[in-house]
Amino acid sequence: MDVHEYQAKELLAGFGVAVPKGAVAFSPDQAVYAATELGGSFWAVKAQIHAGARGKAGGIKLCRTYNEVRDAAKELLGKRLVTIQTGPEGKPVQRVYVETADPFERELYLGYVLDRKAERVRVIASQRGGMDIEEIAASEPEALIQVVVEPAVGLQQFQAREIAFQLGLNIKQVSAAVKTIMNAYRAFRDCDGTMLEINPLVVTKDDRVLALDAKMSFDDNAMFRRRNIADMHDPSQGDPREAQAAEHNLNYIGLEGEIGCIVNGAGLAMATMDMIKHAGGEPANFLDVGGGASPERVATAFRLVLSDRNVKAILVNIFAGINRCDWIAEGVVKAAREVQIEVPLIVRLAGTNVEAGQKILSESGLDLITADTLTEAARKAVQACSDAKRAH
Repeated sequence: MDVHEYQAKELLAGFGVAVPKGAVAFSPDQAVYAATELGGSFWAVKAQIHAGARGKAGGIKLCRTYNEVRDAAKELLGKRLVTIQTGPEGKPVQRVYVETADPFERELYLGYVLDRKAERVRVIASQRGGMDIEEIAASEPEALIQVVVEPAVGLQQFQAREIAFQLGLNIKQVSAAVKTIMNAYRAFRDCDGTMLEINPLVVTKDDRVLALDAKMSFDDNAMFRRRNIADMHDPSQGDPREAQAAEHNLNYIGLEGEIGCIVNGAGLAMATMDMIKHAGGEPANFLDVGGGASPERVATAFRLVLSDRNVKAILVNIFAGINRCDWIAEGVVKAAREVQIEVPLIVRLAGTNVEAGQKILSESGLDLITADTLTEAARKAVQACSDAKRAH
């Protein structure tokens, strides 16, 4: 789960990380009011989306007057901001963050990531702040400072000091940087983070160290114990189909293919997608209806898949263990009657009550394509998809 910049800064500030003063606004007038409350004479108006590289895409405006603040907010709000991380469809800007833009002397990079291969938290820092970490790694890999944290003891003060000195800071700045590095680690650890990126981490003329930007991602599986963070979720920043699927306890991820998949079990769903690729097709989605899929949930799954206009065929692949084939068959029949399915529907059932399920399908009067094996089902789905495309 991702959060907006202003939310990440709110969390970091709660752990003692210094951040510039700022306020969120949902309208141009609110943005102006925020600027007046913050004081000063120089502000940054930042589009709030779940993606980086906003500055390069025009998502950050520097303003010296209240009129400029209003114009910047008016330009950004309601816009779909396209950055190198959003894809061509972009993400909607529904709020902006107005922040005091105090001058600074240096830009640094500080990041924390859950390294799954090492099974450790990895701290990454660099003197090349303000750049994408991928660019730094590609152009100057020696510029990256990396520390792997031992989970039994956590990040230690001496490790934070080593990072601070390698960043080329003076004694006074090192003290502030160590505090920032340690507190940011505590925020990452105690909030069940999977990624925290402060880019840039800036050093001011009076030797303060501030998190000028912040991105945080969290482990979805831990959100039941982090309700304050779960409440920060912004559904508008994700695929609306994925949000709808989550409401019905369905696992859905939209892809770019033409064969919709409705499968029970994540492993079987992956195998189904692989088999479609092997047969020469492209899956349109990953969709796991779970082990206890009711007819209502199956009908919901059909609606989700059909909401993708690229779908030319649907493959239902069920291996029933906990679930029952007759139950799934009832769901398929109900969905086909409730939802106007105008694309070829291929159904493969195996496992518990498979004969009863196949009988329900055969007596339904629906125009279905059945298969006994996954290989056969994938081949028929690809063929049906090709026939549908030729027909159009």
